[in-house]
Amino acid sequence: MVINTHLNDGTPVCIRRVRKDDEQRLKDGIARLSPQSRYLRFFSGMPEVPPQVLQALVTVDGHKHIAWGALRSDLADTPALGVVHAFRDKDDPDTAEFSVAVIDEYHGQGLARLLCAVLLLDCAREGLDHLEVHILPENRPALALARSLGAEGRGYEDGVSQFEIDIPEALAALKAEADVPGIAAVFAQFADAVD
Repeated sequence: MVINTHLNDGTPVCIRRVRKDDEQRLKDGIARLSPQSRYLRFFSGMPEVPPQVLQALVTVDGHKHIAWGALRSDLADTPALGVVHAFRDKDDPDTAEFSVAVIDEYHGQGLARLLCAVLLLDCAREGLDHLEVHILPENRPALALARSLGAEGRGYEDGVSQFEIDIPEALAALKAEADVPGIAAVFAQFADAVD
């Protein structure tokens, strides 16, 4: 399934499931993150993601690991602009750990919310009820996004804040989102593809 929509500034994007052959595209996208964004996303200042982490990010089965990426659809090389993941908890199969990353130059254009909408819709279809998200306290944009999705604090461990997101509540919040015009297309295209 490919979902075609646009960012707040009109930039066309296609959102599709991450595939094994996206490894280089994902590596290039991570390299385009600023050092600060890499630190906030991976909790490490590493300049490059280790091969085993990269391999895990592209090993997607659509059930235990659900991942979607956004590509710039008007450019010939369709570079990656952002990606969102949910890794199902082995001990609690109704819950998954959630993460999202967006290339710095596309921050503030609604892309994180578009990716979250697609992931949450897919997670709900896969029977997940909740997502867990771990955020560094200094990552204010991620905290704001999590709170806009109705995240509730669940603790603080090793310098990381832990939150839980109720998927139906988060989907309702996103569906009502007025500041991201591309959201309506995500819900419509996902519904058409599933029906």
